[in-house]
Amino acid sequence: MKDAFGTPQSLLVLGGTSEIALATARRLVARRTRTVWLAGRASPALEAAAAGLRELGPDVHTLAFDALDSAAHEVALGKVFAEGDIDMVLLAFGVLGDQTRDEGEPLAAVRVAQTNYTGAVSAGLVCAKALQAQGHGSLVVLSSVAGERARRSNFIYGSSKAGLDAFAQGLGDALHGSGVHVMVVRPGFVRTKMTAGLPDAPLATTPDAVALAIEAGLRRRAELVWVPGALRVVMSALRHVPRGVFRRLPV
Repeated sequence: MKDAFGTPQSLLVLGGTSEIALATARRLVARRTRTVWLAGRASPALEAAAAGLRELGPDVHTLAFDALDSAAHEVALGKVFAEGDIDMVLLAFGVLGDQTRDEGEPLAAVRVAQTNYTGAVSAGLVCAKALQAQGHGSLVVLSSVAGERARRSNFIYGSSKAGLDAFAQGLGDALHGSGVHVMVVRPGFVRTKMTAGLPDAPLATTPDAVALAIEAGLRRRAELVWVPGALRVVMSALRHVPRGVFRRLPV
């Protein structure tokens, strides 16, 4: 169960090599979290992530999980919940894709959509059902400000995040009153390996800053978290810019 500050004792990370997810796990472990499951494709990177967290003291387990293999999600994730209650699920997997390439290679674009949206819908529903059955827990979904309004420069990625964001908000409404808390996190540009080589966008942030915002959001049981917070105002303004003007903006 969670303590008075909303810190979970047990954490399941979907996307176990995500830098944002690992920064969040480290922060929660420093507070109270004692059991961590890292779910992702079997790889040296996943094992290294687990080893790094073990050095901080918690029991850390890895789980073979592929976002694209929706048919296997219920069985794979069911193994985790069969071991005991999970206080928090962090849905953190996703791919950025390559907009220029993906426009010319529809199958590559579909892979982005299947990973970021279809895989998340499947895994999210499986975890929501399990959390509801145990009667408590938080499902934290990493969305993106890119989903707020499609931009010419990354509309394939942005559209997948828009779908994920809408799904997570609706799921939160569906679970209201069940004891399960759904929190959508909308970071802006985050400096990670995934964005390496790309120029910083305005209000760029870091995995540690996102982790801090997630922890604060859990404490107040927020339903929506912007990182940094100023993006809420910026995106509210951009959402209402006329399309003809928006199309000419350097975004």
